Parts: sequence; structure tokens; C-alpha cells
Amino acid sequence: MQALAVNFKQVDVFTSKPFKGNPVAVILDARGLSTAQMQAIANWTNLSETTFVLPAESSEADYGVRIFTPKSELPFAGHPTIGTAWALLEAGVIVPRENHLIQECGAGLVRLTLTLGHDGETSIAFELPKPQITELSTEQIDTIEEMIGCKINRTLCPALVDVGAKWIVAQLSDASSVLNVTPDYARLRQHDLAMAITGICLYGDYPQQEERTIEVRSFAPACGVNEDPVCGSGNGSVAAFIRYHGTELSTPLQVKACQGQALGREGKVSLIIDHDTIKVGGCAVTCIDGQISL
Repeated sequence: MQALAVNFKQVDVFTSKPFKGNPVAVILDARGLSTAQMQAIANWTNLSETTFVLPAESSEADYGVRIFTPKSELPFAGHPTIGTAWALLEAGVIVPRENHLIQECGAGLVRLTLTLGHDGETSIAFELPKPQITELSTEQIDTIEEMIGCKINRTLCPALVDVGAKWIVAQLSDASSVLNVTPDYARLRQHDLAMAITGICLYGDYPQQEERTIEVRSFAPACGVNEDPVCGSGNGSVAAFIRYHGTELSTPLQVKACQGQALGREGKVSLIIDHDTIKVGGCAVTCIDGQISL
């Protein structure tokens, strides 16, 4: 029996250097695949997310996408959104309308903007779905500190930020503290499953400099990913947290986030925080282009 072959790309996101960002597997045409098949493929790729492109149901959208971790489906995720758009543009499947695209996913319609930089590199940014923010209790913060083995800045009360993906966001004293965190992944997994959340995002400031503003780390063992190398929804949730607490919020506030150093990556995420919108952007590069046999 001849195997069914589907077009596939593996795209490294939030980097212009292959193997230095966060990879996402993109199935360019998932028509005919069942949910069980999609979950099995995502489990096999063993990446933090795998996306499956489908025709959009909304007339406003350019394409539809379903997003899976190795263990479950997500209504929205950041780096898969950018990686999927990059793969479809590169393959000529979609054409931007005045440098904009509309993605349809479980969280609704997501608007993306394409920007050509001075260096000739194309950056893709998505508008973060409207966040819902719930501050944590003292007891919940105590538990998180035990699991990560580090003190949290309670002046900015840690909070659950729901953008489709659900991240607990907390600020540490500085970027160095973030890089030195060694979580108890077993406890973290049970905690996140009990709360039905994606995971925990920690961030800390760098001393004032032009190249980078904050260091971010995102832990999601309940999704089968102990640490996400460079996380779009996580960085977006950090941006929402910053706006919620009103820390030095000019209009717009531009934040240059770094992520992945702890895993040997060099992720760079652009966060533009306005009163009404949050844009999360970065570059992407294709590392694998071919087919998957089913």
C-alpha cells in the first residue's frame, strides 16, 4: 500500500540563525487528517509544537491552523503562529494583503504584520489575543517559589495570564536570577495539571542597554516540554503582565526580550506594548523542507 505524503517544513522561529531559535513543525495541508493523527504526529516530532494548516472557516482569514504539543492541543501559541505564517509565505501558499495576514485558530482570528528590516530580514509579528489576568494568592506564590527554588518579586504580584495559552508570570530580581533557576519539574508538572495551565514564565531585567531588555524562561512540563526554548505566547504574557502592572509604560513601550540561553539558543523577541494592543515579533528560518509519509 502506497503511503500518503504531506508537505512539511521545520521552521526555526525568533532567530535568523538556523538552530538558534525555537523549531516548529508545519504540516502545510492537513485536510484529511484526523485529530488522532495530528496528535500522533506532534508526539512523534517531539517538538514543543506542531501545526496543521487547514482551510479557514472565516472569510476574513487567510488560513486556519490547529496547534498541538506532544501531549495536547492548544487554542493559540506564539512561535507556531509566526513559524506557520513563514512556512506558508515561503511555499507561496498565501500572499499578504498590504503586509498583513489573518490566522484563524482555536483562540479566534489573529492578525500578523510583516516588516522588512534595514538588514533585509523579514520579521513577522502577531497581535496577542486579549489577555485575561488573575493575580495569585500569597499561598500560590509561596508554592511557586518552592518549586523554582528562587524568590519572586512580590511588588509586582505574580499572575495567571490567559491568552489562549495560560501562563503564570512572575518577575525575578534580575536576568541573572532567571538564568540560574533550576525548577523541580515533577512538582511543576503536577501543579500545572492541577491548575489546568500551560506553565510558568519567569523574567528579569538586564542592566540598561540597547541590545536586550529582559531575559525570559518558560517552563511547561505538563505539556511535555520541560522548558520551551523561545516562547511567543510566554513572551506575550510577560508583555501583558508588564502592561497590567504599569511598569514604566510609555506609549508604545518597546521591549527586547532574550530567551534560550539556558538551552544553548539565542532567541530574540520584539515586544511592542500599547494601551490597546501587544505585538510579539521576530524572524524565522526554514531548516527542513520536505514531506512526511503517513
